Amino acid sequence: MIHPLPTFPRRHPAPVFLAFLLMGLFLATLPGISRAASSPPETFADLADKLSPTVVNIYTTQVVKASRSPHDLFNDREIPEPFRRFFGLPSPFDQDHPQKDQKRTSLGSGVIISKDGYIVTNNHVVENAETINVRLTNFEEYDAKIIGRDPKSDLALLKIAPKNGLPVTAFGDSDKLRVGDWVMAIGNPFGFEQTVTAGIVSGKGRSLGSGPYESFIQTDASINPGNSGGPLFNLRGEMVGINSAIYSRSGGNIGIGFAIPANMAKNVINQLKEHGSVVRGWLGVMIQPVTPELAAQFKMERPIGALVGEVSPGSPADKAGIKPGDVIVAFNGKEISQVSMLPNLVAETPVGSRAEVTLYRKGALKKLPLVIAKLNEEQVAQTEPAESLNKRLGLGVQDLTPEIAAALGITDKHGVLVTGVEPGSPAAEAGLRKGDLILEFNQRPVRDVKTFLNELKGVKTKATVSFFVKREGRTRFFGLKLK
Repeated sequence: MIHPLPTFPRRHPAPVFLAFLLMGLFLATLPGISRAASSPPETFADLADKLSPTVVNIYTTQVVKASRSPHDLFNDREIPEPFRRFFGLPSPFDQDHPQKDQKRTSLGSGVIISKDGYIVTNNHVVENAETINVRLTNFEEYDAKIIGRDPKSDLALLKIAPKNGLPVTAFGDSDKLRVGDWVMAIGNPFGFEQTVTAGIVSGKGRSLGSGPYESFIQTDASINPGNSGGPLFNLRGEMVGINSAIYSRSGGNIGIGFAIPANMAKNVINQLKEHGSVVRGWLGVMIQPVTPELAAQFKMERPIGALVGEVSPGSPADKAGIKPGDVIVAFNGKEISQVSMLPNLVAETPVGSRAEVTLYRKGALKKLPLVIAKLNEEQVAQTEPAESLNKRLGLGVQDLTPEIAAALGITDKHGVLVTGVEPGSPAAEAGLRKGDLILEFNQRPVRDVKTFLNELKGVKTKATVSFFVKREGRTRFFGLKLK
């Protein structure tokens, strides 16, 4: 149904015009109004001309072991039998012509950060590569060597030996980005070199569930396979992100791309350049988001911070007196508006340095000093069990603490609480939901996350497992097949 516009009494035009003029002048003086009303850039051409020479094309090759099994008719390139015969390729069923190991070429992007040839890209672009070649915009090609890789942040630092000084990209301050800001991406999607796309910052602090150190910039600037490792620029020509991932069911861009914030990348790259690896700070807590329901139960004004579910014995958090049920709302004076912020802030804190944690406990704020320790792989396994579960189950879990049980109205004293279910995962297909309480796994009692993990370790790939779950006061069984 179409509704007509309302009519207004006729008035003399001069007073009406004067009123609108005064209102406009008043609004223009308000903070942010004039910036919000500014028009989009007329063109990105000048910016693209200036920055394109700092972006490189990366070609990597790796040997792919040939399959000897007739069940693997379709290899990674999915070449059907008729096309194999047409191109003269051996059949996987032909025992007289066994398949040979082949080289696979991958494409990616990178950005130059120093005149003497240091280049930043994604770890997944160069991981397992046997050879790495870099092509500049002037068509010069160089062999590149890996200075260091960091799978946790998906960053890698390469080095080439250029004939002359190279154009350089400057790091910007990604913390100053606002949702709605214009950004520009340059890369090599699908092998189309030096492709320029533009859009806005669609969101900040995004987590994709692939690791503990995630705080992605979301953008609708078109990012596709081949853009990986390329830069995301602001309108001042500063690099504010490293393009890393897309969300897509088809493999093509649908307007949801993700970039690693420049501030996080800069810290990682500096360590890779100096040490070849990354040393991260460790607090020793397992955390989860604060939902509106939990915030109401804890008598918090708004659902912010990181809820502590478990504290590792002997950790900095343990020594400082942090307890399960505490909500960490600030770290070194910086508010934890999203749970993903805390691991990043702790990781970037130098080992051995003093820090201050502000937490919410039983309706009151409390500040605790502590000394940051060094993170190692064993500590990651202890404090981040949900990450290891995602790969097999697509399931995030949390110990059931008395505080959480009270907030959710759960009378059980033991069990594992489901904190998240990845869409399309085995757990999601089985029907498990966030908020379910797992009481048994494979008909064995589950007291806590540690027990659950130990039981899961003994289960083989593609095995069928069962869950005995309590949901909304009722219990039921679920079965699923592991990946």
